[in-house]
Amino acid sequence: MADKQTIDSLKEKAYEMRKMLVELCCDYTGNIHIGGDLSMTEMLIALYHYAMNVDPKDIKMPTRDRFILSKGHGAAGMYIAMALRGFFDYDTIFKTYGKLDSAFGMHPCKVQLPGVESSSGSLGQGLAIAVGMAASARQKGQKHRVYCLMGDGETCEGEVWEAALSTSSFGLGNLVGIVDRNKLMMTNTTEDNIVMEPYADKWRAFGWDVVEFDGNDMEQVVAALDNVPDTGSSKPVVLLSHTVKGKGVSFMENTIGWHAGSLNTEQAEKALLDIEESYGRGNA
Repeated sequence: MADKQTIDSLKEKAYEMRKMLVELCCDYTGNIHIGGDLSMTEMLIALYHYAMNVDPKDIKMPTRDRFILSKGHGAAGMYIAMALRGFFDYDTIFKTYGKLDSAFGMHPCKVQLPGVESSSGSLGQGLAIAVGMAASARQKGQKHRVYCLMGDGETCEGEVWEAALSTSSFGLGNLVGIVDRNKLMMTNTTEDNIVMEPYADKWRAFGWDVVEFDGNDMEQVVAALDNVPDTGSSKPVVLLSHTVKGKGVSFMENTIGWHAGSLNTEQAEKALLDIEESYGRGNA
């Protein structure tokens, strides 16, 4: 279990990640999916800096945990969380993001970027990939976990539920599903598109244990990850991480228009002030 010092350290990294996201979104001339990056900041930091057994100096370590970013459009957030962990240098992301031949594309590519377990971007596919990895690990007697982070919007797709049924049918307790439940999609809310509620009950009906918590509260995120069952469990668990899209930036929070975008200098300055204040570091 994490102590206060550990939690405080993770909060500090989340603070740094949010500032880096704003900086990148202001510098890059194209759109960055910053709304969803900000909503899953705590989860990405907790995974890469606390829960997952990974080593940036040995990225092919056989016993490492595997991570699949099914919501591949959130790649910028994953890159920054990994950079803060030491996988690569943030300056390289800042200078090359989205450029031709860059390893840091708008969606992650395992061919271009060592340390990424799977390319992603076409929504709805990540959980199926994770099922294959978890089933392979079971067959080989390996004890690592497979984590799969999905957006709630992509769980409208049938492939997700086919994979979910397979996971419970195969008894893959070594797979941890995570849903960034911010309830907003690119052009509307999830409930406007396809009614998902009662959402948790749907996962339970497919044979999963469900844990719900505030995904922008680091203590609750860490507690949820701490209580994931042992990899020998026969029942998978899904963490429903209730978040706010655009968390920490007042004009982005719960705003559909900030699914993706870019920031001008004035907006970036305001965003950074908001982040400072949200972490109790403002001048007010």
